[in-house]
Amino acid sequence: QVQLVESGGGLVQTGGSLRLSCAASGRSVSTSYMAWFRQAPGKEREFVAGLTWGAGFTSYADSVKGRFAISRDNTKNTVNLQMNSLKPEDTAVYYCAATLGRPTPVGDLRAYDNWGQGTQVTVSS
Repeated sequence: QVQLVESGGGLVQTGGSLRLSCAASGRSVSTSYMAWFRQAPGKEREFVAGLTWGAGFTSYADSVKGRFAISRDNTKNTVNLQMNSLKPEDTAVYYCAATLGRPTPVGDLRAYDNWGQGTQVTVSS
């Protein structure tokens, strides 16, 4: 098991930036695939970005390509999501997730067996 704790959410105006962090502990994360999902009110949880911890390969949802960047800090065992040019439609609870190996497709919720508690991101217009 991997324990995940998110931080960094908050309220920001349209066009602003936020940086989310996910601290991972427990099972060695070096063999994990780490991802960020989000869930807006009344909507299904959706994939935002993912990263293969060992190799650092990344994937992004089309809606955030060019605006969001996922990265890892090996020294701190954290996965970060830098969010720029935020839009009101980015408003959601953001969740960190982990699983062993890269799932196919990476956006399949059922493939992830470890989840954080979520952090709220609100973008005002």
